[in-house]
Amino acid sequence: MKSLYLATQNVHKVEELSALLGDHFHIHSISELHITEDIPETGLTLAENSMQKARFVAERFGVTCLADDSGLEVQALNGAPGVFSARYAGEPKNDQANCAKLLVEMNGIKNRQARFVTVLTFHENGQFFQFEGEVGGEIIHEMRGQEGFGYDPLFMPSVESRTFAEMSLSEKNKIAHRARALEKFKLFIDESLLFHDE
Repeated sequence: MKSLYLATQNVHKVEELSALLGDHFHIHSISELHITEDIPETGLTLAENSMQKARFVAERFGVTCLADDSGLEVQALNGAPGVFSARYAGEPKNDQANCAKLLVEMNGIKNRQARFVTVLTFHENGQFFQFEGEVGGEIIHEMRGQEGFGYDPLFMPSVESRTFAEMSLSEKNKIAHRARALEKFKLFIDESLLFHDE
């Protein structure tokens, strides 16, 4: 089974991706490559950031890697926080502060429609491939739930009456944006002889 390095320092993302990909790859954190600095994220779109992360790891180490960039896009805020989701409330990254700012921005707004989007970038032998997944839902009026991370306590997917933070990881992974992008990725892997062990 091939080794796959996840181009993220976010332990929650590593946990989610490992749960979804463990039967396809030996999963490794980039901490095993002794990367301690933040991977650059200066793109203007999720796709650009995802590619930037994958290139950062691929060009330095030449390993098979998977990068992810995800964002919450709120309809009434013209797609914000979007590509700035992780740092919506400024530096350093802080989930609680981001959620608090979003609630302030949404105060009094009736249209609560939003979507989570993930763009994955896979690198293997100098080639890059991208896969996108999304899930629609709405922003609720107060934080609910103790699971997950990021905006999970405020996001209720349209197929549910619970927020992502009120679901177990396995429940979230059945419907979430990252899981949907990974399904496309896994289908690509399963159908492509390029990535099968000899």
